[in-house]
Amino acid sequence: MTARPVEVLRKLTIRPTYGYFVNGGFTPGTGVPIRVHNPATGEVLSTITSTSNEQANAAISLADEAFREGKWSQAPSLHRSLILSKLARSLEERIPDLAEMESLQTGRTIREMRAQLGRLPEWLDYYAALLRTQSGFVAPTQGQLLNYVDRIPLGVVVQITPFNHPMLIALKKVAPALAAGNSVIVKPSEQAPLTVLEFAALAHEAGIPPSVLTVINGTGPDLGKALVSNPLVKKVDITAGTATGRAIGSLAGSNLAAYTAELGGKAPIVIFDDADVQAAINGAAFAAFVASGQTCVSATRLLVHEQIYDEFMTRFVDKVERITAGIGDPLNPQSTMGPVISQVSLERISAAVSRSTRKILVGGYRMTGVSPLDGFDLSKGSFYAPTVVEDVSIDDEIWKEELFGPVVAVAKFKDEEDGVSLANASKYGLGAGIWTENLSRAHRVAKRLDAGIVWVNTHHRNDPSSPWGGLKESGIGRENGIEAYESYSQSKSTIVNIASMADAREKEDWFNELGASRRYG
Repeated sequence: MTARPVEVLRKLTIRPTYGYFVNGGFTPGTGVPIRVHNPATGEVLSTITSTSNEQANAAISLADEAFREGKWSQAPSLHRSLILSKLARSLEERIPDLAEMESLQTGRTIREMRAQLGRLPEWLDYYAALLRTQSGFVAPTQGQLLNYVDRIPLGVVVQITPFNHPMLIALKKVAPALAAGNSVIVKPSEQAPLTVLEFAALAHEAGIPPSVLTVINGTGPDLGKALVSNPLVKKVDITAGTATGRAIGSLAGSNLAAYTAELGGKAPIVIFDDADVQAAINGAAFAAFVASGQTCVSATRLLVHEQIYDEFMTRFVDKVERITAGIGDPLNPQSTMGPVISQVSLERISAAVSRSTRKILVGGYRMTGVSPLDGFDLSKGSFYAPTVVEDVSIDDEIWKEELFGPVVAVAKFKDEEDGVSLANASKYGLGAGIWTENLSRAHRVAKRLDAGIVWVNTHHRNDPSSPWGGLKESGIGRENGIEAYESYSQSKSTIVNIASMADAREKEDWFNELGASRRYG
């Protein structure tokens, strides 16, 4: 199947140049221009003009002014709910062309992008509904006092998002932050910023006031430091590698800003001997190779019980070979997997696999030549073949380090204790999977796995109501659900003396009768 020409798609959706989105419109950045490439072809899709540090600080000041002005931060919850619902409907209308844009800038297949972006309005709808149902409470207190507790927004919040799920990760952060009443500044990855920039314009059209949602362009280290170090910023939320998370976290901490971080991962998939083998093969292949293995919960460590190891691996390798044969133009709905984000990533992944002394069962090379699926020239893009490496030790680099590519390290285990031990042999703890038909084992093992998210007989399922975050070096805090909403707000306690004034005159004058009993606190 032949996809529509890229030139046609560009006329539909992609501006030749993007400034940063601030105060309700696009403004040219005064920093260096950055080209955004299609990793499947190397073609330049658009150019973003970087936001200078001075412009970034000015944008933060505008966001703070918008917060203090109160059009959004002090608006009734019902009003914010209605605007978020309106934005959800506007986003639904734009899903087809935003999905194509997402596919072009990330290289991910159009099938993946349509499926993923089709769910994004759910996050806006969820937090719109939460605004209608979430309520404060009255705290129990002693005496004639009424203590009611509300939640109020934090102020200006900064969100730093990655290239792998540009819209999904941005929406997971933006929706609760806006719902809570904050002014939000997003810095998307310079490698895939286009859809997030378009979303900001869509949000303004839906009724989000100027400078309540700002999108900043630029590379990470310098601009990120400027954003996070600004004293007006009250919270930082980042999805990135662990090293970046540590660096940003230290800056946020010195600024006394709240901090949420979803960081690296090396998700284990533990396949027991009573698993449905074909279902487990299908699930493991999806977990490992969706998004070309470029997710923090990708199944990068496959642990298979020794009783079914040979049968499973024979059939799993066959599945991977069929995935490889189906790789073509990412805009072809039949294509199975796209490239990695850049040549730099391709070279890093390839070097790590080359350093391994373990047996490569399938893959392990850059893909070139013409796709057997649709004749697409794979040589122009950063395509790396789905790769399976066998008998990997817990001391090996490809076991320990996050490669962020379509590479799976495989090991066998002998019993439940051994499987849990291998699964937990990692510095990361974001996601994990279990395949078994033994209900008791599923619950027992899930409880023991060092992971913030555990899937049983499935993988990578996500929902606006389901907390998402990691243990160990995989981060701090949670996205999604009530927990995310509350992380973007803070409690405010108001204590009212409901005694009569006559009673208050008699009993509340601390200095009137020094010998009398008085309440303190």
